[in-house]
Amino acid sequence: MSDTRTSPRRAAILAAAAELFARRGFHGVSIEDLGRAVGTSGPALYRHFPGKQALLSAMLVDISERLLSEGRARVAAAASPAAALDGLIAWHVDFALDNPSLITVHTRELDNVPDADRHRVRRLQREYAEEWVAVLSKLRPAEPPARLRAAVHAAFGLINSTPHSAGELDRGVMAELLAGMARAALRPGPS
Repeated sequence: MSDTRTSPRRAAILAAAAELFARRGFHGVSIEDLGRAVGTSGPALYRHFPGKQALLSAMLVDISERLLSEGRARVAAAASPAAALDGLIAWHVDFALDNPSLITVHTRELDNVPDADRHRVRRLQREYAEEWVAVLSKLRPAEPPARLRAAVHAAFGLINSTPHSAGELDRGVMAELLAGMARAALRPGPS
């Protein structure tokens, strides 16, 4: 697990970098820009990260670890598969609404991460999706896993659209809309 939760300075750097990378792209941001964003010099950031690429890697690994860890916790705490699905949806909607820059950076910049870290991010993402698939398989046991997996990824696409869609509505209204749409797409329907 990354140490962003134990180091407030490191977390602040990652948050500022997410905003800058989302707005200007990874290649459009210099180490000096990152330093200015957190009130220090660019070279001072090397105390926390060996370079800009390492910072991007840490950011994307951290998001993937957080999604998986909280997803597992929501499933473990749920009293039923339906409650687990509701918990997963609520978690992912909250994450997406609270972190649109991270979603944008992940979508656009994963290819700028070294192979080993990119593979780690992809593995964590697959494990997170499989948490959802396992819950859905209990709710929709007659459906093949490939279909459930496709439904999960479609729901992720819907929820992760927040960088493009969340600005016009109040956060609570948007959260309710996204959760309702995800539930409608994932819950078993009439045969």
